[in-house]
Amino acid sequence: MNLLFMLSSDKFYITTTLPYVNADPHLGFALEIVQADVIARYHKLLGKDVFFNTGTDEHGKKIYQRAVEQGMDPQEYCNEYAEKFKNLMPALGILEDIHFIRTTDEHHIRACQEFWKACERNGDIYKQKYKVKYCVGCELEKTESELENAKCPIHPNLDIELIEEENYFFRFSNYQKPLLEFFKERADFVVPDFRFNEIKEFISRGLQDFSISRLKEKMPWGVPVLGDETQVMYVWFDALINYISTLGWDKTDGSQQFKDFWPGLQIAGKDNLRQQSAMWQAMLMSAGLPNSKQIIIHGFITSGGQKMSKSLGNVADPYAIIDQLKLKGLSGEQAIDALRYYLLREIPTFEDGDYTWERFVEAYNAGLANGLGNLTSRILKMAANASIKNQASNIKNLERNKNLDLYQTQKVMDEIWRKIGECDEYIQKTEPFKTIKIDEAKAKKDIEYLLKELNEIAVILQPFLPTTSEKILNGLKSISQDNIPRLFPRIV
Repeated sequence: MNLLFMLSSDKFYITTTLPYVNADPHLGFALEIVQADVIARYHKLLGKDVFFNTGTDEHGKKIYQRAVEQGMDPQEYCNEYAEKFKNLMPALGILEDIHFIRTTDEHHIRACQEFWKACERNGDIYKQKYKVKYCVGCELEKTESELENAKCPIHPNLDIELIEEENYFFRFSNYQKPLLEFFKERADFVVPDFRFNEIKEFISRGLQDFSISRLKEKMPWGVPVLGDETQVMYVWFDALINYISTLGWDKTDGSQQFKDFWPGLQIAGKDNLRQQSAMWQAMLMSAGLPNSKQIIIHGFITSGGQKMSKSLGNVADPYAIIDQLKLKGLSGEQAIDALRYYLLREIPTFEDGDYTWERFVEAYNAGLANGLGNLTSRILKMAANASIKNQASNIKNLERNKNLDLYQTQKVMDEIWRKIGECDEYIQKTEPFKTIKIDEAKAKKDIEYLLKELNEIAVILQPFLPTTSEKILNGLKSISQDNIPRLFPRIV
């Protein structure tokens, strides 16, 4: 991948995967959307024109089954749950101008049908009878080598289903060589590199064609296959196309947004590695469209060491965490940034990370209440007592950060908190609050240095903790005892 091109372009597109609406939002998706938000905000602050996409995946067997279980029309069910995911955006402090696509939108359905036609014209779609083992949790076909004790390792509590019917297939097998050649040209197409190695090994073993439709009489909830009223599109074929349909792609008329912003950056969980970096890329090749710019893969959030998932029933609810923080005395803004802090600093960017409420409270008090909050208060109080005015011209704009260029969000957070620790050590060593009485010039010089450091902390914090950063910067612009922000109270 030409990283320099991606960073120098004035257009920047980033998208999350689309979560299924078969259950309430959980912390795993909160991690993904917050990571994407940091990257989107970073590029916005660098002056880019940013298109940020998310939304909801609303077709497939899991959703149809859940709607039937609740005695609801599938569309009515999807409407209700899509709102819960849409409302999660302001609840997590996500950029207000984010684009939110639903796979039941008419323009998305039209784009799927046009995309199907493009692949069909290329000779990559055919129909056949087949028999396969299928995991409803993954919405994917499984080979024997992918199963453990006849179970899917990602959804061990769900039975593997045996599907035997006539469906349409995509000639995935045609794309082993093109994909491997593409990966050779784009040496960092998948981040991190160990995930890239995984998908290259998977492709090197050979690719099997995958089904892209289902019998409508068995599973009617899907995008209709034009020209065959007995079939609806398979959920993965349908859902992946959202990355371009959200930009208005439609072979019948084209789209300026698609031309301006595609290809883009995609962020996904490790259980989406195959779909995003292989299946979708082969589909794009078949349709004659540019491949994605880059794929970022993050890990899972565990709960007390156990994988957190809807099917296991041990998910943490981001809404509930924020409500719990409010009950502890935090404002809505403080609660949002507290949750963002945990997701971005305590959960590794590319590996699995753990969440429990006890760990959350410990991290919050150490990093925010005693760390950033206490340091900000001490520095601004010393500056106000010494009548030091931080000039507005000293407030810098965000500059390029090599770790953010590589999506290393946790590394950047660690850099920030290392600087916070260094400032605390500097105060302990120089004690300007005491020195001011015997050597005013030296004390003021030390305080001015600390103001400069606090300013740098606040600026780099902008994409991570937006409201907290704004409060610190406002405190720096007009230093007085009456304008010292109370950032984060301790909680128990």
